[in-house]
Amino acid sequence: MSLTKKIFIGLGLGAIIGLLLHFLAPDLFTTLNTYVFGPLGTIFLNLIKMLVVPIVFLSITLGTASLGDPKKLGRIGTKTIGFFLATTTFAIIIALALAYIFKPGDAGFDTAGASFEANEAPSVVETFTSIIPTNPIQSLVEGNMLQIIFFSIFVGFALAMLGKKAEGVMRITEQGNEIMMFLVNLIMKFAPYGAFGLLASAIGRMGLDGAKAMAGYMLVVIAGLLIHVLVVYGSMVKVLGKMNPIEFFKGFFPAMTVAFSTSSSSATLPVSMKAAQENLKVPKPISSFVQPLGATINMDGTAIMQGVATVFIAQVYNTDLSFSQILMVVLTAVLASIGTAGVPGVGLIMLAMVLTQVNLPVEGIALIIGIDRLLDMLRTAVNITGDAACAVIVAESEKDKGTGVNEAS
Repeated sequence: MSLTKKIFIGLGLGAIIGLLLHFLAPDLFTTLNTYVFGPLGTIFLNLIKMLVVPIVFLSITLGTASLGDPKKLGRIGTKTIGFFLATTTFAIIIALALAYIFKPGDAGFDTAGASFEANEAPSVVETFTSIIPTNPIQSLVEGNMLQIIFFSIFVGFALAMLGKKAEGVMRITEQGNEIMMFLVNLIMKFAPYGAFGLLASAIGRMGLDGAKAMAGYMLVVIAGLLIHVLVVYGSMVKVLGKMNPIEFFKGFFPAMTVAFSTSSSSATLPVSMKAAQENLKVPKPISSFVQPLGATINMDGTAIMQGVATVFIAQVYNTDLSFSQILMVVLTAVLASIGTAGVPGVGLIMLAMVLTQVNLPVEGIALIIGIDRLLDMLRTAVNITGDAACAVIVAESEKDKGTGVNEAS
């Protein structure tokens, strides 16, 4: 049985058992929550937290190093990175707007003693000036994510510029990243049990109000994903790529279905590149540069989830995010997209990072873990569609440059 089916079974059983115990046997629920549901969820959350810092550092270091080849950091590289940063910013703004308009976390349910009081947020100026760490090791120990991201980008740039002189360190970084990805896959095998425990605990405490809130969260994320794909990507492909959006989506649909089933941008890469080159007529040199890069640093769907989830969790815990915190969510989510590896489950780890950065409880992930697998499938399809849209637009912009990249080969 596939992991996806196991997770759906786990969350289904968790929801049913949680509801039954909530209404029929609240005392039994209290006992089971203390000794079964709670520990299962806590173990899974702790496993996720354990990997946050090393994954962010290693992934962003490698992502930056891959951009540093002087041959690639030319015009095409600049256009590609500019597109990715712009669309990710649009994505997180759409997510925050929808979350504040529809307020999925304002369901009025009881978080059973899990109330949370946020620390006073720093000012916008302090936020930007504190990005540069005075002690990177201390930042790693304390989990200060913006400082870790900044330091990782610096290290990655140095690795790229030094080239062969830093081959040994580069290999160690790549191997470390491989180890982290292996551990992510290993932890995701525990996800069905974690999803069961977390959802049974959450639904058992909150009853139908909690289920209603989670459904609201899911619908807001899906709405954000649809708006981003159809409006942002569709208009950009039409205006900048000079391609009919219907033809674009039709030609790339086979890759989107594979992304949906695998929840992995990296695993879908061969199929997405083939669809772009054969169906969308993107020249192979451009496709070979833009799409693998996008699988590493372009995660618009993940950014939408992080934006909605952050506001949702803040609403659940009756915490008002200040302007500087909202700005920090935008900045952190955009930068974190560089480090979100294209494998299932990493989005939750990056969400833990964003929550930590704005002083919200990571335990709030318990409210969304049960339905995250389905949303993971959807946002992966969005992520790779953004990569293909970028490839189409870059190819169109390079047609008359005489660089040879417009030759299909």
